[in-house]
Amino acid sequence: VERAELVLLTVPDDVLPEIVPGLARLGRWQPGQIVLHTSGRYGTEVLEPAARAGAITLAVHPAMTFTGTSLDLARLSGCPFAVTAAAAMLPIAQALVVEAGGEPVVLDQRVRPTYHAALTHGGNHLVTLVTQAERALQACGVDDPGALLEPLLTAALDGALRSGEGELTGPVVRGDVGSVRAHLAALAGTGQADVVESYRLLARVTTQRALASRRITESVAGRLLDVLAAGPGAVAVGGDR
Repeated sequence: VERAELVLLTVPDDVLPEIVPGLARLGRWQPGQIVLHTSGRYGTEVLEPAARAGAITLAVHPAMTFTGTSLDLARLSGCPFAVTAAAAMLPIAQALVVEAGGEPVVLDQRVRPTYHAALTHGGNHLVTLVTQAERALQACGVDDPGALLEPLLTAALDGALRSGEGELTGPVVRGDVGSVRAHLAALAGTGQADVVESYRLLARVTTQRALASRRITESVAGRLLDVLAAGPGAVAVGGDR
């Protein structure tokens, strides 16, 4: 570290607040050295011990999921990177991203936790949602649930990115209360409690968003929320269902 011109800290988020001051106590940070971390959660404030030693501190986070295989190299091409740095150092961060084939997006460090939460919610939780749908299809005897889901999910994702909630379809926005009730009962019958709970939670949020956009009436929303709060498979917690 002491001899390096560029130090990349690609460690878990919770490790950064320990490793940076730890290296500072050992006297490893040097003036003019570039110290860069790839955490989405933090800005450059977590690198302050290195900055006090005269290092150039940068926060550069690729908005991408990585597998640890050669596929990752292709994914860097055109990939957005959130870059955070002091104004004088920002061109260095942007240049490094461009060198990697990415597209720099300047982000204030105060909003990085929200930025990271948004990416985690959209990316990581999407994987959870898709695999839950695949498991439910497997319970129906579908041998290749991924092949069945791919056209639908690809179209839904494309529509959501293009038009947001305007592309939303399905029983909630149609006000099909009976279908939602039947879904809960059917999913409960698979014995997959996590799928039931995810469906219930996301359908409640979808109902609230559909009501806010006036896709459904208050009466329909009320009936949907009643079913989703106390439908088959509900788990009683503290007296509430």
